[in-house]
Amino acid sequence: MKIPAGFIPPAEVARYAAEGLRLRRKWKRGGTAVGIARARDLKNRRSLSRRTILRMVSFFARHEVDKRGKNFGNPDRPSNGLIAWFLWGGDPGKKWAETIKRQLQR
Repeated sequence: MKIPAGFIPPAEVARYAAEGLRLRRKWKRGGTAVGIARARDLKNRRSLSRRTILRMVSFFARHEVDKRGKNFGNPDRPSNGLIAWFLWGGDPGKKWAETIKRQLQR
């Protein structure tokens, strides 16, 4: 099986990234410069490299704990962790990146 050089984010991942950018603009917090750049790439469905996919997997592994934080699931007053999670594509982004990582390992 030929592994592609780049990977196009699914539409659902793009929607989460767009929502993360919207929340960041509204609340003026959450995420880093890298997270904002990632969100723009995901939102615009730009082809991502293998390295970027692996960085996404690492981000989600490190930040899974943020889900236990106050207001993580509160859309009326989202936590910084929720905003950052969305910037990276949210749960769909995590699942997508992990799926590609498994494919790469085969």
